[in-house]
Amino acid sequence: MTRFSVVVPVHRVQGYLRACLDSVLTQSFGDLELIVVDDASPDACAAIAAEYAERDPRAQLVRLPAQAGPGPARNIGADRATGDHLLFLDGDDLLLPGALEAVDAALTAAGDPDVLLCAHDRVDWWENVRPGGDDLTGDPLAAAPAAWNRLFRRGFWREQRLAFSAGAYEDVVPVRTATLRAGERTAVLDRPCVRWRERRAGSFSKTPGRAHFAVVGRYEQLLAAAGPEERARLLPHAAAHLLAVLDDPGRIREGDRRDFFREAARLHQQYAPGGTTPATPEGKALATASFAAYEGLRKAEARRLRLTRQLKRQKKKLRARAMRAAYRADLRRPLDPHLAVYGAYWNRGVSCNPAAIHAKARELAPHIKGVWVVSSRNKHRVPPGVDHVIEGSRRYWQAMATATYLVNNSSFPGGFTKRPGQVYLQTHHGTPLKTMGLDQRRYPAGTHGISFQKVLDHTDQWDFSLSANPHSTEIWERVYPSVAYQALEAGYPRNDVYFTAGEEEVARVRAQLGVADGRTVLLYAPTHRDYQKGFLPRLDLRRFADELGPSYVVLVRAHYFYGGDAGLESHPQLVDVTGHARVEELCLAADALVTDYSSLMFDYACLDRPIVTYAPDWQAYRLARGTYFDLLSGRPGETPGAVATTEDELAGLFKDGGWDTPETTALRSAFRQRFCPYDDGGAAERVVRRLFLSGGQAPSRTS
Repeated sequence: MTRFSVVVPVHRVQGYLRACLDSVLTQSFGDLELIVVDDASPDACAAIAAEYAERDPRAQLVRLPAQAGPGPARNIGADRATGDHLLFLDGDDLLLPGALEAVDAALTAAGDPDVLLCAHDRVDWWENVRPGGDDLTGDPLAAAPAAWNRLFRRGFWREQRLAFSAGAYEDVVPVRTATLRAGERTAVLDRPCVRWRERRAGSFSKTPGRAHFAVVGRYEQLLAAAGPEERARLLPHAAAHLLAVLDDPGRIREGDRRDFFREAARLHQQYAPGGTTPATPEGKALATASFAAYEGLRKAEARRLRLTRQLKRQKKKLRARAMRAAYRADLRRPLDPHLAVYGAYWNRGVSCNPAAIHAKARELAPHIKGVWVVSSRNKHRVPPGVDHVIEGSRRYWQAMATATYLVNNSSFPGGFTKRPGQVYLQTHHGTPLKTMGLDQRRYPAGTHGISFQKVLDHTDQWDFSLSANPHSTEIWERVYPSVAYQALEAGYPRNDVYFTAGEEEVARVRAQLGVADGRTVLLYAPTHRDYQKGFLPRLDLRRFADELGPSYVVLVRAHYFYGGDAGLESHPQLVDVTGHARVEELCLAADALVTDYSSLMFDYACLDRPIVTYAPDWQAYRLARGTYFDLLSGRPGETPGAVATTEDELAGLFKDGGWDTPETTALRSAFRQRFCPYDDGGAAERVVRRLFLSGGQAPSRTS
């Protein structure tokens, strides 16, 4: 018997349906059937589903002669199902990668319960992904009563004669009933399995009108059939759902609010057990049928929020005014010849080239006091014993006004006045493959509102521009044009560790990561896409790890733009290292790097270990962002090693040895020669001696 039956009713979702069906049929757990029920859709839904059914025997299309609605369409799909468990997915939603494998494991661990409640997330039309908001730690009735955020054991569904209603809010009755009757045979998987799409238009939830009054009737049906104990348990959740519908302007128009409230209050008064006292003021207003009291609470909350925002704005303005006055006073103080201010990655912590320079300065120039700029949310990343200031604080502005040395790989926050005598070293944070600076003007999709005038104003503050190779020097000179700075061709200090670390250091890092001896370690580190929000790897990591076998371990490093983790599901061969403090340690631990367009490839080349380029969207990336050379050309000095453009090609490289051959070694050698000529383990010392130990002079503005 099939493990899962996925039922998808479709009506006017042709723009989203392919993504939905792909999300099901490409699951790493393949023991499933997909039943698409065409609810007499007037668009191309049926044709799309038929195409999938023709090429994949697990998919089938059921066509209805007339529109019945999503509830009856789901019922027809459930009647056709043969799987152990039913999953109802809407045609504009997605099943997240690895979801069915995680669901299968959760069901097995719980002894195949009657209902498995799953977490979900949501995505809007701007592709912003947010948590679903369900609290799965308490009563399962507190979760949104939706068909798609849980699975049902098919035998239980039939034994209980569960069915979706016809008309609006069709899932309330069967979902609530199943949750009540399953009792202790309800399990929870606190992992997002479904991505619910918030559509800008065209969905019932975005179409206000009196059709939404149907939700009151659904709860009336439920409460009328429930026993006293079930009513007492169900009523608070029913009230919360009804009030949520009431407060949603996408569902209830302003002119219909009073009538909806009266219907909900009538229901509450009719079925509330004697002596019931609602826990919230809103619930009490509903229980007493006082629309005036409810509106008063609503308006009071709106006033409170408005007042809070106003107070915050006023406080922020007053603080900014005071800070500006204090900063102007500090600008008249003499510079501290022994103070250096460091920053990295827009105040995310102590890392990259500035961190290596800071560490070497403490060794060679102990008279220089280093202070780091960090944001308040990243202050926990500052190592013990390292002095730091919070961006925008009084100490921050004092340091920026009086420091002689400024070192950053991005920019300092808030804007500051560069004083005569201050020396600013811009270290950058990678060798450019993608277009940078003024070259980005030709690729507006990736600029996100960048002010290029501000870019040039910032460039005019630099005294030194650190360069890792001649390629970078040439690019920086053109895309950051200014007579203010000179190129400091010294190599990247952050790469020194690749030349100084020994076998003991490598063993220490691998042990810290939990990697057993004798296993081949791959570091998978894709970069971000300007046209994509969130970490959505173009690689099924579980499948990739399974194909490689137990002799491999894959370290997964998502780009720092995406937060502190990659959102991986548990797997013995996958290790999420996104939150690891030092990427240099991860490179030391890895036997090979798998990346796409990340500048990490240029640093990793210092180790002279295999680099595999996995670039399934190379043309899209080049068109959206622009690149300075063809990474996939196979020419010496452009391609660092083996190349794959599909998942199967990538796995094949490691299964047949193509990732490390004499040909890839020759490519890597040419790549290192072009991009690592200055790196030799002494870059940090060269920078420290030039910046802090050569008289502290900035280069001539005419040089």
